Amino acid sequence: MKLLLDSTRCQGYGLCQEPAPELVDLDEWGYARLQGTTVPEGDAEAATAAVAACPNSALRLVK
Repeated sequence: MKLLLDSTRCQGYGLCQEPAPELVDLDEWGYARLQGTTVPEGDAEAATAAVAACPNSALRLVK
């Protein structure tokens, strides 16, 4: 499973980082940065929560 970020949609709310700090980092302005695109099996639930937390649908999961 891969976590993808559309940085043009990110508005810097930072809501995605809270459920998945091991997958999503924030830059100095609060915009999301992925720590990698491959989601480890144990982090699938956190990745799903991060996608759901984004109000602008900037994150998505691909199998």
